[in-house]
Amino acid sequence: MKAKMVTLDNKAAGDIELSDAVFGLEARKDILQRVVEWQRAKRRAGTHKTKTMSEVSGTTKKPFKQKGSGNARQGTLRAPHHEGGGRAHGPVVRDHGYSLNKKVRVLGLKMALSAKQKAGQLIIVDDVKMSDAKTSLMVARFEKLGLTKPLFVTGAVVDENFAKSARNIKGVDVLPTQGANVYDILRHKELVLTKEAVEGLQARLA
Repeated sequence: MKAKMVTLDNKAAGDIELSDAVFGLEARKDILQRVVEWQRAKRRAGTHKTKTMSEVSGTTKKPFKQKGSGNARQGTLRAPHHEGGGRAHGPVVRDHGYSLNKKVRVLGLKMALSAKQKAGQLIIVDDVKMSDAKTSLMVARFEKLGLTKPLFVTGAVVDENFAKSARNIKGVDVLPTQGANVYDILRHKELVLTKEAVEGLQARLA
């Protein structure tokens, strides 16, 4: 399929050919959900931790004798059912990530790109290089393009001036081609790809 290409000033810059195998698929919510959950699990820090009975500070002395007190027998005050005791089966430091089949990950990215294309939220620009890092100039260009919360995917290397101009604008993210992922694509309202990004993604997902 063919798509129109524009400049950052929203002027026509010709057409570009989009692969139906990458931008023309029917999105499946179950595939997108699996990839998003996989990404979010990998991003979790996993640094939550509670102390077990062996880790809390306190005496090791038996609270009272085994028999004759009329109370239930107790061996330690550091047990979970005592105030100040350790926690039973509490969270420990661990990695929440898990493996996901590569074919599913690739299919999820294709479907995320296709979903943006079908919804009319995919914009392709010829280039995003800027001579100066000026946020005000970037805001004006965003207004011309009608962008509110865009994700920019540029070439292999992000232009430094463009990145500096966009980083102070709320809701805007900039990624290189290799950083394109399902979660970030879906959580932004618009997806803006450069010509180099389109070529790189089609080669990567072919």
